[in-house]
Amino acid sequence: MGWINFEEFAAISLLCWMTAFVLLVFKPKSRKARTGSIISATAGTLALAVFIVLLWVHIERPPMRTLGETRLWYSLLLPAIGIVSFQRWKYNWLLIYSLTMGALFIFINLLKPETHDKSLMPALQSIWFVPHVIVYMFAYALLAASSLAGLKAIYMDYRGKKWSEVPELADNFVYLGFAFLTMGLLFGALWAKEAWGHYWTWDPKETWAFISWTAYLIYIHYRYRHQNRHKQAMWILVISFALLLVCWFGVNYLPTAQTSVHTYSN
Repeated sequence: MGWINFEEFAAISLLCWMTAFVLLVFKPKSRKARTGSIISATAGTLALAVFIVLLWVHIERPPMRTLGETRLWYSLLLPAIGIVSFQRWKYNWLLIYSLTMGALFIFINLLKPETHDKSLMPALQSIWFVPHVIVYMFAYALLAASSLAGLKAIYMDYRGKKWSEVPELADNFVYLGFAFLTMGLLFGALWAKEAWGHYWTWDPKETWAFISWTAYLIYIHYRYRHQNRHKQAMWILVISFALLLVCWFGVNYLPTAQTSVHTYSN
């Protein structure tokens, strides 16, 4: 079981997610359709989870080394968060977004196959490798959902519609995502100490991780101090996610990436 089997599992996931998407779009108020969409979305997500587990066993290392492998986790976690959120708040648009983004990352992996092998360079052979990457993937998925809530609020404000509940939803995602983001920074520092002898060296990746972390901290403080200024807060949230995207993969395209110890993630 390896990447050669990815197309089969991807087809199952995409078919299930497409079914859920159709039910949510064309029968948004039907209780049976909502139940069917949850079952279908869950089945597609579980299919992808099974593939990740089997791939992990096959290559004898965590599939977290390359951008393609991190996209695989993003394809899993976004729909999972969408399903849980839908069960809690019943927002059709949030689950639709989560499934769409999960499908998008699957398509990217289908169109851009990468070389995958069993080897891990010495710096990645650390006890901190798995927890560091996993908590960051959870953080990215949660904060992506919060950014959608922010964009939704901005759009509803532009259309003159009531959107007082949306900032609260965004806050819930940010608080949880920020907690995972903080754990990711701490795990990364412990990993860096073990691998390179220093907790922090202002490496380009580390610098952008700190910038994105600070941006969300600013958002949290702004929401606390200015609870009625929703529109400005939502713009801060959108900008914060843009900085997070730079940290995730944009750094790899910067000139300073050539001197980064994180170039193994290319």
